[in-house]
Amino acid sequence: MNVSLTPELESLVQAKVQTGMYHSASEVVREALRLLRERDELREMRLAELRKEIAVGLDQANHGQTAPLNVKALKSKARAALKGRR
Repeated sequence: MNVSLTPELESLVQAKVQTGMYHSASEVVREALRLLRERDELREMRLAELRKEIAVGLDQANHGQTAPLNVKALKSKARAALKGRR
């Protein structure tokens, strides 16, 4: 299999090999692909969990187990969460 890389990516691969952490460009690419697979699996797990939580919420709503929406409190909580991330 031949793969064409942009000059920037090729430089990145070569830099990784030059650090001594990898013996060849192929090792760098294999590691990158393993990480990509892990990221995809993690994304799928998060998506499955989100779907599960949505299903629970919909079930609760269908059974009248909801609370009134307090927009002011929701905005305040969201702002605090965003501020905590910075």
